[in-house]
Amino acid sequence: MHKGSWKSRRRGRRSQRQNSWCRQHHPNERCNTGAQQSSQDLGHGTQEAPSTSSSTAGSSVPDLPGYYFDPEKNRYFRLLPGHNACNPLTKEGIQHNEMERKRLQLLEEEDKQKKKIARMGFNASSLLQRSKLGFLNNTSYCRLAHELRVSCMQRKKVQIHSSDPSALANDRFNLILADTNSDRLFTVNDVRVGGSKYGIISLCGLKIPTLRVHMHENLYFTKRKVNSVCWASLNHLDSHVLLCLLGIAETPGCATLLPASLFINSHSGDRPGMLCSFRIPGAWSCAWSLNVQANNSFSTGLSRWVLVTNVVTGHRLSFGTSSDVLAQQFAVTAPLLFNGCRSGEIFAIDLRCRNQGNGWKATRLFHDSAVTSVQILREEQCLMASDMAGTIKLWDLRTAKCIRQYEGHVNEYAHLPLHVHEEEGIVVAVGQDCYTRIWSLHDAQLLRTIPSPHPTSRSSIPSVAFSSRLGGSQGASGLLMAVQQDLYCFSYS
Repeated sequence: MHKGSWKSRRRGRRSQRQNSWCRQHHPNERCNTGAQQSSQDLGHGTQEAPSTSSSTAGSSVPDLPGYYFDPEKNRYFRLLPGHNACNPLTKEGIQHNEMERKRLQLLEEEDKQKKKIARMGFNASSLLQRSKLGFLNNTSYCRLAHELRVSCMQRKKVQIHSSDPSALANDRFNLILADTNSDRLFTVNDVRVGGSKYGIISLCGLKIPTLRVHMHENLYFTKRKVNSVCWASLNHLDSHVLLCLLGIAETPGCATLLPASLFINSHSGDRPGMLCSFRIPGAWSCAWSLNVQANNSFSTGLSRWVLVTNVVTGHRLSFGTSSDVLAQQFAVTAPLLFNGCRSGEIFAIDLRCRNQGNGWKATRLFHDSAVTSVQILREEQCLMASDMAGTIKLWDLRTAKCIRQYEGHVNEYAHLPLHVHEEEGIVVAVGQDCYTRIWSLHDAQLLRTIPSPHPTSRSSIPSVAFSSRLGGSQGASGLLMAVQQDLYCFSYS
């Protein structure tokens, strides 16, 4: 007897036993095992196959390599490589659509809910009552009042006026940086044809209810990328702007010191002040010194080097490092320059050593990923740092230990800044997911998550500036957000 005929007879006897069992137990139903098997294989009906339909009842959906499960249509779809332009269904596209759906939902909730609660049982009446009963001192009362105002901030669009309305019409905001008094805003815009355009916006007209600002007429264009920017106090407080420009082709990189009056004055007879440029190739970061040990000096972080340059004498100090320096800040009272590296190391340079010997590293801290921002607190006993893993830590410089960690920040590879405001007691950071998050500085509680008014994109991460006196003492208080070509103000009274 042939082996194939024996197998066919065995399958026939098995199907006869299944049909007889069905007739005995379900006389009114038709038993069709072949139809059931075909419907399971297709997976197009309302009932999925047992191996893949356990998620349709509300449980977690099993991941199938190369397939995507749509909860609305209750079925799996095949994924094709992201480079296939003919296929609209890719993993990246699905993630983007999901992020966009969450963003729109959060924007709708914010528009409906005018007052948001940062802490349970925390409102203006309870705060005032606790203050009158003596349970809160003046410092704690002011800090909690700022937290309450932050939770009630509302988004409004700011009108940007300029003598040339087409100057920034098609240019996307890349960076905004407020000065110490929060009455000027230095802006860097990406130009569509390539390069960058930078200028200064006056915030003096930023008052409620008419939120208007003025862009000064002098805008400057460069084909090179602006890597880092900081305000410089050479003649007086924030008299200049320091830019680190990346080199291209035969043009080397440089650090340029520009007087702020250069962007404001339109008359050629006016003397703008000192304008100088230093050939510094490949600068990742920069910082201006307000320390008497490094007067009239700035620092630049390079690949495996730190340079401290005196703009008056031209004298330069160099310190060798083992990694790229991505973030810097000078201490004001202590003669220290803090640096954050791509390797995750944070170290302080003792400016009194004058790069002699190996004892110039005064403090060493370590993150697990590349450090993108360092901020020294006012009393210079603590330092806050963020890295490319989305970790934000508050360090005690006396013990070199982490005393607090702020959860929720999102970063994978971007060079994102960190904003610390001790007067208001808050920490502000924009994640790579385009969400702006605000934490309490004192207990690391997440107070507010603000979605971007524009669709999320890795190339359109918002840039923000926060102050309780935007535009001066009579100006609006709150958060400024620049995204795409628009400027928004999240103000509170």
